[in-house]
Amino acid sequence: MARKRLIKTFKKIHKWPAIIISFIAILFAVSGIVMNHRQFFSGVDVSRNLLPKNYHYKNWNLAAVRGSVQLEDALLMYGNIGVWKTDDDLKSFEDFNRGFPKGIDNRKIYSIVLFNDVLFAGTHLGLYKRGKTENSWQKLEIPVEKERIADLEIKDDKLLVLTRNYLLESTNGQNFRKIQLPEPVNYQRKTGLFNTFWELHSGELFGLAGKLFVDLLGLVTILLSVTGLLHFFFPKWIKRKKKKIQSRTEKLNHPLPPLGGNRNNEVAGKGNTSTDKLVRTKKLNLNWHNVGGYVFAVFLLINTFSGMHLRPPLLIAIANKQVGIIPGTHLDSPNPWFDKLRRIHWDAANRRYIFSTSDGFFFADENLSEKLIPAPSQPPVSVMGCNVLEPIGENYLMVGSFSGMFVWNPQTGMVADFFTGQPYHTPQGMARPIGANTVAGFVQSGNKSWWFDYSAGAIELNAQNEQSAFTAMPEEIRKASPMSLWNVSLEVHTGRIFEHLVGSFYILFVPLAGICFMLVIISGFFLWWMVFRKKNKTRSIK
Repeated sequence: MARKRLIKTFKKIHKWPAIIISFIAILFAVSGIVMNHRQFFSGVDVSRNLLPKNYHYKNWNLAAVRGSVQLEDALLMYGNIGVWKTDDDLKSFEDFNRGFPKGIDNRKIYSIVLFNDVLFAGTHLGLYKRGKTENSWQKLEIPVEKERIADLEIKDDKLLVLTRNYLLESTNGQNFRKIQLPEPVNYQRKTGLFNTFWELHSGELFGLAGKLFVDLLGLVTILLSVTGLLHFFFPKWIKRKKKKIQSRTEKLNHPLPPLGGNRNNEVAGKGNTSTDKLVRTKKLNLNWHNVGGYVFAVFLLINTFSGMHLRPPLLIAIANKQVGIIPGTHLDSPNPWFDKLRRIHWDAANRRYIFSTSDGFFFADENLSEKLIPAPSQPPVSVMGCNVLEPIGENYLMVGSFSGMFVWNPQTGMVADFFTGQPYHTPQGMARPIGANTVAGFVQSGNKSWWFDYSAGAIELNAQNEQSAFTAMPEEIRKASPMSLWNVSLEVHTGRIFEHLVGSFYILFVPLAGICFMLVIISGFFLWWMVFRKKNKTRSIK
């Protein structure tokens, strides 16, 4: 009796949550497959008019602008919208994106600098240059496998290109020398738990084979969802079919059979054949569902568990945790800065580099010959990375990220909130991964400066009296700035796409869906083990 009650409980847990989670699981699977192949889908865009209103640009929000470069007669603004040329009054805008490949993802700009009268742009998918007399961007060959550019900087007569893994150096803007940064003081071969979970969830932890296996898990998830829904509806279809057959038989039921044979038997025969096909299809469908479930159950549970921790609130528990590197994986690199570099600043006054990394800020000597030294006191930076690193006066830096905006004196270690002026104190225990001000970019034009909040958009910095409104975003830029399919998939995968329906509760979408999915997988596996596995054994013996 206890076994029967347990089976009954597992059936309830497996059936009803599965009906709801199936549709969500399909969304997770499809979006995850797209996200796993960003470069392949980089040319595919989605109009923002097809998306909820919170994805429409308003006041240059949504990281539309990351930074700017002052030219002799114009200003270049760049970010997720690509590059646009404007005057110092920010009144007229000219498209400056010619030469970038098709697709908004190919003109996601992290940094632009002017070096030897040539513009250099660091994008998510490569390094580009554009001379003063040229009217299009040209891609440059650089000596690294991963061409994601994190930042650009100028040191005296050298162009510095920072990727996520290496520092590149060039004196002519064409030939680059790859530099692996020295390890930091007291270096331990560890990586962030967040990064480990991220790569485990995408499969990249095990290279291309791992990514393809996670793609397979996505296809299995779709298979389980579709076959599960079909199994739910099959009994209703079979019952409806039997009723139709019975109704036809009753109508044709007559004491004297019609000429030409027993029409009643013919109808019954055809009906039985049709019903039998449905029954056989139901069994085949259930077999596929069971096989897919018990073969991939453990892998689906691991993938779901790791994915749940990549979003708040579970993210908070792992955001600052360090773990050992798993031998033989993608993260097992001799480079101590593998996938950790984010921003670079050349401190000319003190002849040293300042690097922003996923492990915090570090100082490096001019020749990069000694171990990097962690800054003894430093501003907080969101796990999403440092978006603003600008000098403001002698020995001061403005540091902005989704954790807020801070003033930092690397010499003295002073850190203060930029907006309140209050000293920053490191919070004890777990802290929110984002702050009240989600800083996405910074622009300076003439004697005015603007910072860009991810949600609110452009806000004037240090306004003396009333804040003057930033130039309204031209319709031309809106139309030319859709959303990449990859980013749409990310919004679906994180649940943010539903924010306009449920408000801030969307933050619980991933953990709740993950828990539900894990319950369905576990209960389904035990049902197979206790019921269907036994039936299959009995059949094989016979």
